[in-house]
Amino acid sequence: MSHRKAGHRRHRHGRWLPHQDALEDWLEGSCGRASEKAADPATRLQPVVQELKDLIDRDPIVRMYFTQMIEQVPHAKPYRKRHIEDVDQLLWLIDEVIGRAPEYNETGLVGVPLNAILDWCMGTPAGFAAFRHEPVNAMFRKILKAWCDFLCSRDSLHVLNDTPRGWKCESARKSTRIDEFQIDPGDPHWGFSSWNDYFTRKFEPGMRPIAAPDDDRVIVNACESTPYALKTNVRRYDRFWIKGQPYSLNDMLAGDGSVDEFVGGTVYQAFLDAHNYHRWHSPVSGTVRKAFVVEGTYYSEAESEGEDPDGPVLSQGYLAHVATRAILLIEADAPSLGLVCLMPIGMVEVSSCVFHPSVKPGARLRKGDEVGYFQFGGSTYCLIFRPGAIAGFAPEALPQPDNPEPPLVRMGTKIAVAG
Repeated sequence: MSHRKAGHRRHRHGRWLPHQDALEDWLEGSCGRASEKAADPATRLQPVVQELKDLIDRDPIVRMYFTQMIEQVPHAKPYRKRHIEDVDQLLWLIDEVIGRAPEYNETGLVGVPLNAILDWCMGTPAGFAAFRHEPVNAMFRKILKAWCDFLCSRDSLHVLNDTPRGWKCESARKSTRIDEFQIDPGDPHWGFSSWNDYFTRKFEPGMRPIAAPDDDRVIVNACESTPYALKTNVRRYDRFWIKGQPYSLNDMLAGDGSVDEFVGGTVYQAFLDAHNYHRWHSPVSGTVRKAFVVEGTYYSEAESEGEDPDGPVLSQGYLAHVATRAILLIEADAPSLGLVCLMPIGMVEVSSCVFHPSVKPGARLRKGDEVGYFQFGGSTYCLIFRPGAIAGFAPEALPQPDNPEPPLVRMGTKIAVAG
């Protein structure tokens, strides 16, 4: 059994980037603010962005990549106006973005603003090379850490207001279904201490009941997510970078010794929505064998997708092998399941994959227990099963590549049954 995305383009599922007109408007406004900063002699780049500038200036390979990836953006549809003309402008745009928290926008949420800036450059020949280049990745790791620090501070709470661009306005409340979450309605910021605290908000108790909690054979959805791919008879090694992005277990698991148990097994992948829940839960009851985070790339995408501004979404299979990801290995209580792997994967901005401190070897997990969360950004996740472990997947877990609006599967919903 193999379920994959169809060959045609699906436009920006997950609501991380808006339709093109809204994105153009956002880019226009961001470019204007960045230009004002650049024109002010008293304004300096933030220290971490200055570090990126210094890297570009002193490293000829990095300077070549950054110059070329801007020049190589096509002059044809769907690229429209070229908003970024040179490296200096790109630096000021990055500076502009990491000094702000994301605002709500009813007509077009830009959920991953750094990705929105880099999107077209990423999908060029030089962009593919640049974002696989370790000095560039190390620098963006610093940039994202600096931005994450801001988004974890009280200074980021300015977007939690009831104006049309605030996350407390009526439209945002409906879009995020905020009534399903734990908030303090009497507090000006709903009781949240930062943007990231809001982004990782928790459901009200009982809002997501866990399917068949006493039946160890039932596997539940670990994240609030939409099915992306389902692949059986997965190989130890495969060419994950080619069209179709076949899974390659040794690369996904970063060479971990557990790979032997999964060869020939099944991979299920699903992606998360910008407006919804970003915590991970155990898909099965069992005992933690191992939990670790693999540092990876941040803005790399599959070359096989070509020069496509929607590349990061279309590159999710590829990202399972190269992006920052958390790996949780669980010895399931159901003997027929055996070892199960939960793998939350960071996409672009979301490269903070955080395990709860209690998730360590030997810890007991009940199905549905919270095990970790993503910090701000786009995200996807995989479940990996041994060969023969799964008797069948529930209909709602099957990817729908021909559906322009595939349904969201709630966390805790039954997605499969063990053999």
